[in-house]
Amino acid sequence: MKEGIHPDYRSVVFHDLSSDFKVLTRSTASSDETIKWEDGNEYPVIKFDLSSASHAFYTGKDQQLNDKGGRIEQFRLRYGKKAEAATEAAAEAPAAAETADS
Repeated sequence: MKEGIHPDYRSVVFHDLSSDFKVLTRSTASSDETIKWEDGNEYPVIKFDLSSASHAFYTGKDQQLNDKGGRIEQFRLRYGKKAEAATEAAAEAPAAAETADS
């Protein structure tokens, strides 16, 4: 590797604030804050709001949303009557124009 052009790659603790989940890994991210880890050493800590420990997809909390049906079904339930009325009105408009011309 060429000297002096690469960022410092070191051990860093990532801390998910919403679930209090912490993981020690290696990264080039920097931070002024430090935390004492289980091994007794101090490491820089990067704080964030979302990880696999708090994300709905990984925790299974999004399953309750899928119980309502798919997106297309939800759309049809919500806008089905409006779409049917618009389709019927569009179909009646040419028929009304033909009778007026006669």
